[in-house]
Formats: sequence, structure tokens, C-alpha cells
Amino acid sequence: MPQPVHYQSFQNALIKRGVLTEKQLQDALSEAGKVPLERFLLQNRIVAPEVLTLTVAAYFHSFPIALPSSLILPIELLDLAPAQLWLRLKAVPLMRLGKRLCVVFGDPFDLLAQEEIARVTRLDIIPFVAQENEVLDAIGRAQTRKDSENPGLAMESIMKVPDADIEVSSEAQNKDANIDSGLDSADEAPVIRMVNMMLVEALRTGASDIHFEAMEKVSRLRYRIDGALIERPSPPRSLHNAIVSRIKIMSDLDIAERRNPQDGRFKVKALKKEVDIRVSILPTIHGEKVVMRTLDKTNLAPSLAALGLDDFAYKAMRFAIDQPHGIILVTGPTGSGKTTTLYSCLQDLNKPDVNIVTAEDPVEYQLHGINQVHVNQQTGLTFSMVLRSVLRQDPDIVLVGEIRDGETADIAVKAALTGHLVLSTLHTNDASGVIARLIDMGVPPFLLASSLILAQAQRLFRKLCPLCKKACEINPEVLIANHIDPQFFEGASVFEPNGCPKCNGIGYKGRGAVMEVLPISDAIRNAITKGASSSALRELAVSEGMITIKDAGMMKVRNGITSLGAALEVTGGE
Repeated sequence: MPQPVHYQSFQNALIKRGVLTEKQLQDALSEAGKVPLERFLLQNRIVAPEVLTLTVAAYFHSFPIALPSSLILPIELLDLAPAQLWLRLKAVPLMRLGKRLCVVFGDPFDLLAQEEIARVTRLDIIPFVAQENEVLDAIGRAQTRKDSENPGLAMESIMKVPDADIEVSSEAQNKDANIDSGLDSADEAPVIRMVNMMLVEALRTGASDIHFEAMEKVSRLRYRIDGALIERPSPPRSLHNAIVSRIKIMSDLDIAERRNPQDGRFKVKALKKEVDIRVSILPTIHGEKVVMRTLDKTNLAPSLAALGLDDFAYKAMRFAIDQPHGIILVTGPTGSGKTTTLYSCLQDLNKPDVNIVTAEDPVEYQLHGINQVHVNQQTGLTFSMVLRSVLRQDPDIVLVGEIRDGETADIAVKAALTGHLVLSTLHTNDASGVIARLIDMGVPPFLLASSLILAQAQRLFRKLCPLCKKACEINPEVLIANHIDPQFFEGASVFEPNGCPKCNGIGYKGRGAVMEVLPISDAIRNAITKGASSSALRELAVSEGMITIKDAGMMKVRNGITSLGAALEVTGGE
């Protein structure tokens, strides 16, 4: 085995391995200033993380290693040193060989870290090198698994592990306030520490909602991960009111008000991203229940193409949003991703020469370059009132958060007829039901036929975890009961959930959308004008190529993306 090349310095190593040219190195050194060179190269994306890891490993005569999310670290090795030590030194133990301990370092230039771990563990350290974010993720996953296996010690670990670098700012103050200044000791500000760790764990696990509720004798903490509520170790019941008050302060709400519901929001900066948190507080018989929804803009699809639509649906949606005027309606139950779909359309339409105005209740994601208005029903600022004002603002595109009444529907349709592109949501079971719902609200069929470009229905399904899904046989009785042709799955591999550490034992990881897209053709316009029923319009659309939401779900099952049970959960009754 050839010996690794000895480099006189790390800078020479970068040049000799062809990672940087001499000029690139000198430019980087002059711009980096006091920032360590390796960190500057990563932050400015001059060098790929995996390339830098290989170079650093070669420089230290060490071994590069990857820490995939499926890797399960031995809990007994983590117990060799306090949890906060591994986090502070950006290191994680990999395996033990007698008196030797293999440790992966995210910052191998911190040579004192090796000495400190050797001193605490009383073992000889064999260093490995990995990407810093992989090391921190591995520590977080191991700590979460350790807490779940030892619920009684979970709160103790929350109190002892130092807070992640987290900052909070309220919407009203519109300024950042570092909430963990002065939290150097574990005994100081325990309530602040608990709330911070709730938020950090939610962001780390990808939870969409945090539920903190008061039971008769205990408090309950749950996270909604990929659509399912997962219970986690909870803070003591005696601290429930203090934690709720802390969340109210962060949201700029009235901490003395405990009899009426309250809504607020704040921003969190943690784990290298900025996330909006929407807060809803509801009085219950045992105390106040808090639900915090995480609104991470990085989860938004950057364009319509990124939504993963089938070919027919994508072409129909693309054609619709390219029209200069008309109305596009997205339907589905609460939490089915309607807003995300509309925002994806806006991302494609958002250009300097286009004036886009939205009316939303509430504004979920704040988008750059778009004028967003928060509808407030309590003060009389309704959708219809905002829509009237918006139309005097010379808009090209208008997004109405939801059409809830006949007045809003009438204004939206007339806006579409007068040269505006209108996007909105509605609550119906399927795409063809949009026509009947709007006619029921009082919109004349001939106006609807002239203005409607496209109707779309969607549901969110749970994706199978790619690491642990297993093949299965389909019960023919299930297919018969749900009116599914058994030949549809002939020759296809169908999978079911299993459960592993990566998916928290659920068997599902992430969610996707199944969509039923109904483009309004001339034939469908004529049918609307003649008063055709929803079922007749649906049959006509299918004959023109529309894929129903149920068929779209079955295609996801056939392609191995989800299970039959998960698909039927959201499309079974369609």
C-alpha cells in the first residue's frame, strides 16, 4: 500500500491534489481574512464538501469517512463522554477496539479536541475525518434515539445539552433578539432552554407541527412528521404554564389572556436556516394547548416542474399559468398542500415586469418580490374587501387565499374576465366539483365557462422510506372492495412500510402530492354552459386524458413510491 504524500502545509495539499490553482488559493487567502481557510472554501462553495474532506484526511494522514443517515451509532460509546462534549468538539465515536477509540471529527484542525476526548475517555484516539454537518446530524440522531429509549432521562438531557445556535424574532418587533445569551450553565433559564430544544428537534426531524397540550396530570409533546403525530418525552406538568407564557412572549401575544384563543408568529434562526413559526393557542379544560406550525421556505418547490407531476398534468398546468387572464382553482382538504402548489406557480411567474398581489389568511410564506396582504376577518378586512382594493393596484396576477363566499367568487371571476390572472383555492372533493361549487355560490354558468382555465384537486400521500421498504403481495379483496382492477398491478413490485432509524420506525419518510388536473377545453366549456352535472364533466375530462386522483395514487403504488394502504388513505373514497 503506497504511503500518503506528505504535504508541507494544508495550502500545498490543496494545490498538489488539484483542488485549487495557485491564483485561486491566493485569492481565497486574501478574502478569507481571519476566517479559517477550509471554512471559507466551504461557505463560498469554492470546493465541494466531499473533496475538501478527502484533502483534509490526506493532509492529516487520516481516513475519510461518510456518515449516512442510516448509520446507527452505538449508544454505549456516546456514554463515554458527556453529550455536550461531543457537540462542542464536533466529534462522534464510531467504534471501540480494546483501549482504542475510533472518533470521527468534523473539525480535524482542532487538535486539542483529540487530547480532550482522550483525557475524558482514558482511551487512545484513532482520528477519522467527515463533513462537519454529517457529524452534527449523527450526534442529533443518536441523541434523539437515546431519548426515545430512555424517556425518563430525556428531559434531563434537554436541560444539560447546550442550545443550538438559535435566534428568535417576533413579527411585531421585526428585529432579531438572541434568546440564549446568558445560557452558558444548565441551571439557568430552564424554560427558555426547553422551548429552544423543542424548536431545534422539530427542525432537525422535519416536523411540520409541534403540539404541546395540557392533560389532567401531565403535559404532552407531539411532533407531526410526514403527516403522523409522534409523541416525545414531555416537560414536567408544573412548567406547562411557564412554557406557554414563553411561547406567547416570543409571538408577541398577551401572556395574561388565558380564556380566549390567540394567534401569532415569530421567526427562528437555527441549524443554518431561517424558519417562520406560526402559533395557535387554544384554551382547553386542563390548560392552554399550543400548536406551532413550521414554515420552512426551503421546502417550497422552486418551480412547477419540481412538483413531480405526470406529463398530462404538467402540460395542462404550464399552459394555464402562461395565460394572460382567467382563473385557476386548486382544491383539496386542509393540509393537502394547496398553498404550496400555488406558491410554486408564483415562483415561475414572479418576474420584474409582473405585478403580483396576494390576499391570504394568514400569509404562510413570505416571498421576495410579491406584495402579500394579510386578511383579518376580525377587523372586517375580508377577502372580498381586499380583492376590491387589490384590483385598483394595477395587478397582473392576483392570488386569493381561499374563495369562501359568493361575493369573493363573483369578484374573482369578474377580475379574471377583465384581464387578470387569478389563482385561488376552494374546498371540494374533486376537480369537477369546482364548477358545481361556484355555481352554487351564485356564479352564472356562462361567466364561469368564459373565465375558468383549469381546476385541480390534490392530496398529500406518505412516501415509503427507501431504506427499509419491503416487497409485499396485494390482498385481492382490498382491490375488489376499492373498485381497483387487479390487472393494474400485474408485473409490478408493490411495497409496504417496515421501519428503521432513518424514518423513526414509521416506515414512511417525506410526502408527495397526487393531483387530478382538469383543463377547461371547448367541449367542457359547452357542457358547463348547458348545466352538465359534475359526474358528466368528470367523464368528459377523463375521455380527454385527465388522470383521476385515485388513478394517480395507484400509479405511485405501482412505481414503488408509496404503499397501497397509504394511497387509499387519501384517495380511497374518490
